[in-house]
Amino acid sequence: MIDIEDDMLKTVDIHSLQTLAPVHGVPVEIEIAKNWECVETFQARSDDVVIATYPKAGTTWMSEIVDMIYNGGDLEKCRRDVIYKRVPVLELQIPGMPSGVETLKATPSPRLVKTHLPIQLMPESFWEKNSKKRKSEIRKILQFLEVELSDDILEKIAFHTSFEEMKNNDMVNYRTVHKLLLDQSCTSFMRKGVVGDWKNHFTVAQNEKFDEDYKRQMSGTDLHFKTEI
Repeated sequence: MIDIEDDMLKTVDIHSLQTLAPVHGVPVEIEIAKNWECVETFQARSDDVVIATYPKAGTTWMSEIVDMIYNGGDLEKCRRDVIYKRVPVLELQIPGMPSGVETLKATPSPRLVKTHLPIQLMPESFWEKNSKKRKSEIRKILQFLEVELSDDILEKIAFHTSFEEMKNNDMVNYRTVHKLLLDQSCTSFMRKGVVGDWKNHFTVAQNEKFDEDYKRQMSGTDLHFKTEI
């Protein structure tokens, strides 16, 4: 079920929200099913942050934390509106009210997006924004190697070299290496697959020391590496 504030429920027939209908084999509220096309065709932005959870699993708590982080802990900014407008529910459909998609379209970036949809129902655009980046990098490698491949093979490579696929591929994730050589009970070899995670590990002093050494080692080159999003 979708989390909805009590004052919102006063304007609708609560019983209608408890009627389910299948979408690609998954039961969802009937209003969501009736208006599924607008959810399925939703266009993600590159800087969208998606808070995807089971209902009643700390979603509102996480939403408030992320919104406060994005607003530098400024309490007044976080009180600018109610939580379900600051972090709209993507699939929300209540007759007589703006849908989640409509609200998100009018929300400036970076947007916080809340959803209880299972992964197979997430709009394709959320996967495309990451897939396009990977395919762009793969094309650069192909050009360097002077190799031509069909679009179908490129799609296949992009899929199987996604971080999620590689993390679960025992032929890639080093889980076959003996524990004496690589103990993954301490930390997984395939960690997060995100740019900028060093911020969660380096102190300010360590980062400054690294930057000094990096400048010295890379002086005289025109190479630039992306170290944060």
